[in-house]
Amino acid sequence: MAIDQTTTPDPTQAPAAATGERADLLEMLAEHRNFLRFTTRDLTDEQAGLRTTASELCLGGLIKHVAAVERNWRNFILDGPSVMGDFTAMTEADRARWTDGFRMLPGETLAGVLANYAEVARRTDELVATLPDLGATQPLPKAPWFRDDTEWSARRVLMHIIAETAQHAGHADIIRESLDGAKTMG
Repeated sequence: MAIDQTTTPDPTQAPAAATGERADLLEMLAEHRNFLRFTTRDLTDEQAGLRTTASELCLGGLIKHVAAVERNWRNFILDGPSVMGDFTAMTEADRARWTDGFRMLPGETLAGVLANYAEVARRTDELVATLPDLGATQPLPKAPWFRDDTEWSARRVLMHIIAETAQHAGHADIIRESLDGAKTMG
């Protein structure tokens, strides 16, 4: 079933309550979310799950991954590093679950992946609009890619979510162009 993006409500619009810096952050995040979602326009579930490059990535899997990352970082803002786990102690089962987060699994649909992403976006936008202090910090979780004893503010986490979304929107554009020649721009 092809997804018609023109009839899907746009969950990426900043809440009316956000102003100033918060509105700017949410507007930038909304722009990159929209680019990512747009790469799936008019695709079937099967097409959304296809690998079209040397990478393991597919469009549906990228959206699943970005939604999971955004949800995890939002939870980090609220509850700290314990919600993200210890990346230095991942088991084979943890790695398999991580890998599955980049693919469309049997029974998953593009509509379902997009609906989940919309809900994650809504909840993040709500948090940004209502969080008392964007400067509040949390220590980063244990991971080989983070320096020990480093803290990130909610603001820094939001910038990371924006960067992650933008990076994967670029990946998605390449995957989509390899699939059928469609581009986000141009």
